[in-house]
Amino acid sequence: MRLFALKTATKPTALAWIPPAFFRMVSVCRSAALGLGLLGFVAGIHAQAASPDSGNTAKGHDNPTADLQLIDLNASEAPVNKSLDDLSEIDMVSAADETEGWTDDIDAQRDLSALDDSDVSYAEVPEDVAQVSLSAISPETLKTFVAAIDLVRKEYIEPVNDETLFNNAMSGMLTKLDSHAEFLDAEAYENLRAFTQGDVGDIGVSAEYHSDEGHWVITQVLPDSHADKKGIVVGDYLHQIDEFKLDEYKQANDIKQLLNGIAGTQVDVITSKAGRRKRTVTLQRNNSHPQTIDIKLVDRMAVIKLPAFQDNSREQILHSLASLEAPVAGILLDLRDNPGGVLTSAVKVASLFMSDKEVVQVKSRQDPLHILSTQGNAVLKPLPVVVLQNRYSASAAEVVASSLQTQKRATIVGEVSYGKGSVQSVLPLNDEQAIKLTVAHYLTPTGRDIDKVGVQPDVSLSGEQNMWEHQALELLSQQLHSSGIRFVRKGQAEQDASTQNSIQQETAP
Repeated sequence: MRLFALKTATKPTALAWIPPAFFRMVSVCRSAALGLGLLGFVAGIHAQAASPDSGNTAKGHDNPTADLQLIDLNASEAPVNKSLDDLSEIDMVSAADETEGWTDDIDAQRDLSALDDSDVSYAEVPEDVAQVSLSAISPETLKTFVAAIDLVRKEYIEPVNDETLFNNAMSGMLTKLDSHAEFLDAEAYENLRAFTQGDVGDIGVSAEYHSDEGHWVITQVLPDSHADKKGIVVGDYLHQIDEFKLDEYKQANDIKQLLNGIAGTQVDVITSKAGRRKRTVTLQRNNSHPQTIDIKLVDRMAVIKLPAFQDNSREQILHSLASLEAPVAGILLDLRDNPGGVLTSAVKVASLFMSDKEVVQVKSRQDPLHILSTQGNAVLKPLPVVVLQNRYSASAAEVVASSLQTQKRATIVGEVSYGKGSVQSVLPLNDEQAIKLTVAHYLTPTGRDIDKVGVQPDVSLSGEQNMWEHQALELLSQQLHSSGIRFVRKGQAEQDASTQNSIQQETAP
C-alpha cells in the first residue's frame, strides 16, 4: 500500500499559547479538501514509509515473480517446457514494471499510488490554502474553542497536557466527518504502514457469550493494549462493535472479525461494568500481527484464503500456487472476513483472472470518474473461478468480487458482503502523525454503488460457514474443463523435461 499526499506548507500561524499542531492540522485538512486528487487506495500511506524491497519475495530480483515459470497442461498431459522468452505471461509484473520505472500501471494513467519513491511528483498547493490565516476562521469559533480548552485545563479533575487535548480535538473533528476518517497517532500510523507488508490488527481483547448473564463478556485484555490503556477490564460487558449490536445469535468468529481489521485503524465499542452505565470507547487496532495467504489443493482445485489486500498479494498468490507443485484446474478465492486493504492490490489481483477489463470506477471531489482497469497478463485466465464471501468481506474485497461478477469471470457465492464503497487516504501531518480521510467513492464497472449495499452473491449460502467451502468446491468442480496449469520454480521445468526425455529413451524399442 503506497500512499502519496500533497506536499503542504506546515508553517504554523501563532496565536497565544495554542500549539502549532492545531494550525498544521487545519492547513492539511483544507489542502486535502481543496487540492487532493485521486489517491488509489482504501487506506493510503506516504511513499517514504514503504521499504525499498517491499514485495520482493524473490531475493535478488527486481521482479518478485522472476523465479516462476508456467507449464501449460492443456495441450498434453505431459508438461510443455517453454522458456521464459517464449512464454511472456510467466513474468507477471514485467509488463507494468518496465514502463518508465513504474511499479504499477493502472489503466495507462499516472495514478500517484502507482509510483515509486523516485517518481513521486507533488501537486502544488494553491497559496490561498497553503497556510490558514486567522481571517479564515470565525473569531467567535476560535474564542469558544480556546475558552473550552482553558476550562478543561483549569477545572478537569486531573491535569491534562495541551498535546493530549489537541490530539483529542483532531480525533473528534475527524471521526465526526464519517466512520472511516480518523487521527493517527505515532503507534497507529506505524501500524498502518506495517499493514502494507501484511499485518492486520486487533484491540487486544477476547469475548465470550455468557448465557447465564445474557451478555457478551470480556474474557481477556492483553497488557498494554489500547483496550487496556482505555480502562477495559475482564468481566466488562461488550454490547456493540461499531454499528453492530451484539446478541446471543452472534458467533465467536463474528466478534473476532468485527474487532479485527487493518492494523492502525479504529473501532468503536460500547461496554459497561456488569450492566451499569454504558460507555463508548474508540480503540485502535494496534495489536498487529502478520498475515499470510493460506492455500491448499482439493481435487485439482486451489483454495486460496486471502486475509487482506497488501502490496504483495498478487505475488504471494503466484508463489503459493507454485508451492503446490501440482496442476491446478480451478481457483476458489476465499475472501471471507477480508476487511479490504490496498486498492491497487485489488486491481492487480483481479488482473490475474481477466485482461482488458474495467475493474472499478472511482469518483472523487476533483475527478468525477476515474476508471481502473486490468493490467499485465492474466495468467489465471484459463481457469474457472469461484469467489467465496461473507458479511465481513469489505472494501477492496468487494472491488474484486464485484469486478469478477460484472465481467462474468467468476461465480460469487456466500452471503451479501459488508458494503463499504469509500476510499481513504492517509495524509501525513509530520513524521509520526497523520490523518486518514475519505477522498473518493468507488462503483462497480457498470456504475452501481456498493456503499451500504454490498455485493449480492450469485449463489446464496446459509447455515454453518464451515460447510461453505465444501459447497463452493462442489460448484467449482462442475466448471472444470481442462488439465489446467502448473507454476514451477525456474529451472524445474527444464529438469522435468530432462527426466521425461530420459524415460522416453529408456522405453524406446
